[in-house]
Amino acid sequence: MAQRSRIPIVVGIVGPGLIGGTLIKQLAAQSRSLQNDLFINMHVIAIISTRTMYLYNQKGCDLDTWQTDMAVGGEQPDLQAFTEFFKGFSKCHKVIIDCTADAHVPSLYTVWLSSGIHVVTPNKKLCSGPLSDWTKVKNAVKEHGTHFKYEGTVGAGLPIISTLSDLMQTGDKILHIEGILSGTLSFIFNSLGAGKTFSEVVADAKAKGFTEPDPREDLAGTDVARKMVILGRECGLAIEMQQVTVESLVPPQLADAKSAEDFMHQLPQYDAAMQGQAQAAADQGMALRYVGSLDLVKMTCTVELKQVPLSHPFANLAGSDNIISFKTQRYNEQPLVIRGPGAGAEVTAAGVFADLLHVAKTLRLP
Repeated sequence: MAQRSRIPIVVGIVGPGLIGGTLIKQLAAQSRSLQNDLFINMHVIAIISTRTMYLYNQKGCDLDTWQTDMAVGGEQPDLQAFTEFFKGFSKCHKVIIDCTADAHVPSLYTVWLSSGIHVVTPNKKLCSGPLSDWTKVKNAVKEHGTHFKYEGTVGAGLPIISTLSDLMQTGDKILHIEGILSGTLSFIFNSLGAGKTFSEVVADAKAKGFTEPDPREDLAGTDVARKMVILGRECGLAIEMQQVTVESLVPPQLADAKSAEDFMHQLPQYDAAMQGQAQAAADQGMALRYVGSLDLVKMTCTVELKQVPLSHPFANLAGSDNIISFKTQRYNEQPLVIRGPGAGAEVTAAGVFADLLHVAKTLRLP
């Protein structure tokens, strides 16, 4: 049997930080398997950070020494030059991976996709940003036959976007989506109680690195709202962030605290209110959970603190796990549930890697 041809795929990584750097490690660990088992000839030819960039030739970089290359031989970062460099590889399939949380980088997605460059990202900014920008990207994909993959925007490496897409493409009708989609808030409400106050649990989450440097960014619910917008758009809804009803867990009096430290110092003053809600739930055999809900029948989207029965899957999570349930015409009596780690560099990078492989395998088809 003749060996299948190995297609040349050149990859650029924007943002080689925690997620991007972890992705490069995973690519290095799997490089031989990609070549020998999947017949994918893939090379990382460009890496750009906020401080420096390195542009390689078609043979790409040594995935074990790229950090030294960047430190010793890097040049001034320039996304325009980075883009033009990629356009020059006319005989290769091209993929750019945006591993940043930046708001500017996504403005280039349409340019890249329209230039024959496929895009993979865990960055939520475009997917949950202005609907007009989302529409431009989707139109570029259709017009130019490129791929835009963003599994990592919801649930890190959990197969949430792909499962939703598969359900819809096979003719199922989505009725209701509900989930705990913040690893930070999952940890907080899984830990609340057992003698721990709300402020103590938030401080513990911050110390463990689960929160943003300023925990108000997590407690405000904006991140969960972004994920619900992404899921809504995946279902075909023309939804904007401002249409999501969000319950913030930041006490109004602390919204304008001067710093994260000032916020954390004052937070214990407001423990009683949260403890009261937790106790009221416990008295009814319920648990408090921070839940995002998308009702495709009533056309509503909410992010709020809810009471759920102790027998409910949402009440039986561990640590910072995420969980999501899809109620559909087919999965009606028993919703389809996906559960697992929804945060962390390893699983997020793995979700990005899986998207990259999906693109590579599709490009391999004749």
